[in-house]
Amino acid sequence: MKILLVEDDPAIVRSLDDLLRSEGYDTACASRQDEAVALLGAEPFDLILLDVTLAQGNGFAVCAAAKEISPTLPVIFLTASDDEYSTVAGLDMGAVDYIAKPFRARELTSRLRAALRRTSPGGSEVLCAGGLRLDPATASVSKNGCEVVLSALEYRLLLHFMQRKGQLVTREALRDALWDSAGEYVSDNAINVYIRRLRERVEDDPAEPRIITTVRGLGYKLEDA
Repeated sequence: MKILLVEDDPAIVRSLDDLLRSEGYDTACASRQDEAVALLGAEPFDLILLDVTLAQGNGFAVCAAAKEISPTLPVIFLTASDDEYSTVAGLDMGAVDYIAKPFRARELTSRLRAALRRTSPGGSEVLCAGGLRLDPATASVSKNGCEVVLSALEYRLLLHFMQRKGQLVTREALRDALWDSAGEYVSDNAINVYIRRLRERVEDDPAEPRIITTVRGLGYKLEDA
């Protein structure tokens, strides 16, 4: 998923960009109204994080332009201005949430996931394996009826496996599917870490995985355990 971050404070841009990428999101950044509108017209985004006060123009104008281009695109206002007028104005323009600075990283990422779940298009097939249930329409995952909370990258990794249930998934395929589009190289050790984290979320015994199994020397396979 790709997020457009519209913010004119370089320090906040750096910290938010690092946070979002660590959660598995792709990001694009703009500090001006005209830059943000140009990006919106050039490529699709899944969500906008938007400051009200910008180096040129303002966030309300960007929100209006975004809604003209894609009426269902979720917008979250992120600003130090937490007065009632700004909050109401942003929500009246169609924003799905309004978060005042300073914010906590975990709260921000949780509200991002909630916004994306609420605005995901329906009609996608629910995927099931080993007691797991993944609904792409709501970006939700459960195991034996209980919600499983995943980061964006863990969700994308699980979705990739579940769409290929019973098939060999090589490390090269994972790189191509999840990281190469961002121009990043991910080492084998890093992939091991991501797989281990995902197993900790979905396996009964991560040390003896029965859902995401290792095919020695080749890659991984998702089993219908």
